[in-house]
Amino acid sequence: MIALTLADIARAVEGTLVGGDPETRVTGPVEHDSRKVVPGGLFIAFPGEKVDGHEFAPAAVERGAVAVIGLRPVDAPTIVVDDPLRAIGLLATFVAPRLDATIVGVTGSSGKTTTKDLIAQVVAELGPTIAPAGSLNNELGHPSTVLRADEDTRFLVLEYSARHIGDIDYLCRIAGPRIAAVLNVGTSHIGEFGSQDNIATAKAELVEALPDTGLAILNADDPRVRAMAPRTRARVLLVGEAADADVRAEAVTVDDRGRAAFTLVTPEGSTPVALGVSGRHQVGNVLVAAAVGRELGLSLAQLGDILPRLRLVSARRMDVFDRRDGVTVIDDSYNANPASMSAAVRALADMSGKRRSWAVLGYMAELGAEEVPGHESVGRLAAELGVDRLVAVGDGAGPLADGAEKVADWAGEAVRVTDQEAAIALLDGALSPGDVVLVKGSRYRTWQVADALREGLSA
Repeated sequence: MIALTLADIARAVEGTLVGGDPETRVTGPVEHDSRKVVPGGLFIAFPGEKVDGHEFAPAAVERGAVAVIGLRPVDAPTIVVDDPLRAIGLLATFVAPRLDATIVGVTGSSGKTTTKDLIAQVVAELGPTIAPAGSLNNELGHPSTVLRADEDTRFLVLEYSARHIGDIDYLCRIAGPRIAAVLNVGTSHIGEFGSQDNIATAKAELVEALPDTGLAILNADDPRVRAMAPRTRARVLLVGEAADADVRAEAVTVDDRGRAAFTLVTPEGSTPVALGVSGRHQVGNVLVAAAVGRELGLSLAQLGDILPRLRLVSARRMDVFDRRDGVTVIDDSYNANPASMSAAVRALADMSGKRRSWAVLGYMAELGAEEVPGHESVGRLAAELGVDRLVAVGDGAGPLADGAEKVADWAGEAVRVTDQEAAIALLDGALSPGDVVLVKGSRYRTWQVADALREGLSA
């Protein structure tokens, strides 16, 4: 965080300083995990049903915290506030305009975290960059990431999530972007939103928050995203495979590791690109990263050098690895919705070729009325693509198998298992060298399976 006095912080968060020198300076980051506090930092204590952060204040001070933000005074300089979550948002709102950094924002129903990681790698070529680890994209993770930036930060890459209309608008009021990208409008959290149109309304809040000097990067291949162009004051740049996209991919091919190669076309010319990340759907994500880099001054030649070097950073996202027994695993288990699961199934089909393919798929949450058709559509796609075995894991995942079995000419097999332990036992006795296994599901619902595959099951 930029250096601030306790008096500055107390004013920013609308709190009262108790037991400290107002001129004491905080020079380190803000943390709500006492184990991560570093000397000069600030500890924020959140109350909880099972754990009260105030009880960890002494440990935070011992590790070097200058002060604590909390609901009540502790045995350390304390800025007392009514709501610590609101306070961290207020502090980030105070800090963001004082940074000498360009803020880049990303939203979409799927692919936010991966695209954020790709963008961060591109802009890091130009200067010190801060981006959240994993999916810190809500009312806590967003301001926490902003507060990691300091006087040297030149680029701040943030992802903006939403479960309700207005959520992204709130995050933008904390720290709004100068460059914003909308990836797609799918059915993630549709149980909360009620319709895809409502999801589009929520995602559009990101480009509506842009200044007239900003840039909106829109996916030309998604009609709902393309339709957001009139809703922003900023310049609009279309990316995708559509013929009219300003930054586009042409002649896309995919190798046996699921890595795409294509011709990158921009207004300045074109260059060949061969990606090092797996999944054809990464083409669109990389185009967004290229568009951001281009806006910030990278040349076509520089992009042609940088893009093939991009790698996946966050865990459980299209992590492809080979086991010692010759089985290839695609761990895409972090989270799932119909669009992202369909993309992963397509990647499995691209990578397996004539090898035996397994799709180990778990329940997709928060789909509301779309739950059954959403699951069935993925199962149907798996069968149409020729996946050999579909394993539906746990309660609620059965419609995945139902969808596959409705494909009349499918030569594969669908298996329903009660839980992850049963899936692991099935795989342990059935995998053979050369098999390719995709593991995916909503949060934690297939993590044990992925971990067991990584550890070699019981073999």
